[in-house]
Amino acid sequence: MSEKKKKDPVLALMPKYARGDANKAVEGVNKLKDKKLKGTIKRREKTYKEAAYKAASTEILLTEEAGFLEPEGIEKTYQLSQRSLAKEVDISTSHKMFNLDLKFGPYAIDYTRNGRHLLIGGRKGHVAAFDWQAGRLGCEMQLRETVRDVTWLHNETMFAVAQKKYVYIYDKQGTEIHCLRNHIEVNKLDFLPYHFLLTSIGNSGFLKYQDTSTGNVVAEHRTKLGKCDVMTQNPATAIMHLGHGNGTVTLWSPNMSTPLVKMQCHRGPVTAMAIGHSGTYMATAGLDGQLKLWDLRSYKPMQEYFTPTPASSLSISQRGLLAVGFGPHVSIWKDPFKTKQTSPYMNHLQAGSAVDDVEFVPFEDVLGFGHRGGISSIIVPGAGEANFDALEANPFQTKKQRQEMEVHSLLEKIQPEMITLDVNHVGQMDKAPIQVLNKEKKEAWAAAHPDESTELKYRARGKNSSSRRHLRKKAKNIVDQKKVDLLERIEKDKKERAKKRAGNPDEPVTALDRFTGKRRKMD
Repeated sequence: MSEKKKKDPVLALMPKYARGDANKAVEGVNKLKDKKLKGTIKRREKTYKEAAYKAASTEILLTEEAGFLEPEGIEKTYQLSQRSLAKEVDISTSHKMFNLDLKFGPYAIDYTRNGRHLLIGGRKGHVAAFDWQAGRLGCEMQLRETVRDVTWLHNETMFAVAQKKYVYIYDKQGTEIHCLRNHIEVNKLDFLPYHFLLTSIGNSGFLKYQDTSTGNVVAEHRTKLGKCDVMTQNPATAIMHLGHGNGTVTLWSPNMSTPLVKMQCHRGPVTAMAIGHSGTYMATAGLDGQLKLWDLRSYKPMQEYFTPTPASSLSISQRGLLAVGFGPHVSIWKDPFKTKQTSPYMNHLQAGSAVDDVEFVPFEDVLGFGHRGGISSIIVPGAGEANFDALEANPFQTKKQRQEMEVHSLLEKIQPEMITLDVNHVGQMDKAPIQVLNKEKKEAWAAAHPDESTELKYRARGKNSSSRRHLRKKAKNIVDQKKVDLLERIEKDKKERAKKRAGNPDEPVTALDRFTGKRRKMD
């Protein structure tokens, strides 16, 4: 390798993006006699060379591996503290590491879909919304009553707060807009962004869906499993997962009054739950001290871990990292759904304050968590997705872009009837011939009724209802006198009308008799 290529690593990657051998092309061009063609080809070769150089430069910046911590020798990544990590990162990243000491905890937190704004709610009534990256406060208020949970709605202009008795909706300035009196004693809130549905579950055990665009209650399901304070949504299917006190996890949609799936996950009450962005994996934690990872395609456990104390909160990042909050500790695990891990990726201790809620920031290598002493934010390298879709969630959107996105979201709103367990079910069509379908029906009938004939009886719908069977039986065995009298009266009236139309045949016919229907006298 030449000295020039050693100094510039981009030149070593250029042959990967080159369009053929440039030297041979130049030799062939020099033999041309047409000066205009020769100049055109040389300019094109120069353009190809510049494009290959830019592509090679991009490959160096966009590496295939995410920027995780890489230990050297006997070092362990979980031994690296946030204080030592702050010395190695740039200034803008170090500003994302902060700790707010507040006295109205424990705190529940929620980030917007683009990760730009943060909403916090203290159990003793403190609620605040702000742009945490710019350090700009949106609103702050003291409600002077219990706050159990908070969540953003479709964007940062509105948010919902589950207070002592009802659920209230506020705007970005802290002004109360609505009071949802149908949601009583709510413990957990969540929002489905593509359906504009606000979901809630509480002490009454009722799962409620409220359409925030129309204000109507779409569905209200009774779980029949008592108080519930663990709820999360599947981002891929919009199915709501509830964790109950008997150790079961139930899956719900607004179209069914019974759970779609019921899983026995723990021997004690479920304390925390999280689902990955792909909708394939689920993590649950119980009061029995177990942390279990599930495959939602087969509903079977993949891995099982033990936590020293029952986990209070779980969160899965866009890159598949799992954050576990238990006691004053926050533990982050790398690739937990692929193989059995023997040690965590990172650890953090919030001394003297129990962790209540953990959540990864979208598109950032940051983990935020609320605890009894306030809220904190730590750096977790490799947690966030670096490449974002600006039409889906734009961290750098302007006010005009936010307004346009809000309009498009309302126009493209998905109806609640389309929420199904199988996301590929909508739009499918059975292309099998009718003979195959009839054969499958006969086989299914024979399997379900082994003692009966396999011949299917095709009846018209509604012809064999219970009311019709009763009428047929009554007509055979019982004579209805009222019906007989009615038929006789109808027959008598019919004969009288016919006689009146016929008239007197001996009476002469006039020109006006055509309007009376009188028959013409025949000679």
